[in-house]
Amino acid sequence: MSPLPACPKCNCEHTYEDGALFVCPECALEWSAGAATVAADDDVPRVVKDANGNLLADGDSISVIKDLKIKGSSSVVKVGTKVRNIRLVDGVAGHDIDCRIDGIGPMQLNPSS
Repeated sequence: MSPLPACPKCNCEHTYEDGALFVCPECALEWSAGAATVAADDDVPRVVKDANGNLLADGDSISVIKDLKIKGSSSVVKVGTKVRNIRLVDGVAGHDIDCRIDGIGPMQLNPSS
């Protein structure tokens, strides 16, 4: 029996075979036995676009394009509100922007709506 390869993403030695794939139990990466190299998810650059199709990056400033009701509050973020120094994250339900809005506080926004 030949030794199984270590995980290309986290270098875990406890990999196992599942049919034609190798699986890492620590980071849940799956790769084929014939693959020479596997690119880690962290190596892929994040591509987040605003509603107009412009690329966004950490530290950018954006403007709100429609009124946003705040869940659990009677407050509303009005159209045209300027949001400075955004941070791109892997958010839940498409909310890929972390930011702080003056007078309201920290929020997560969806860049395409």
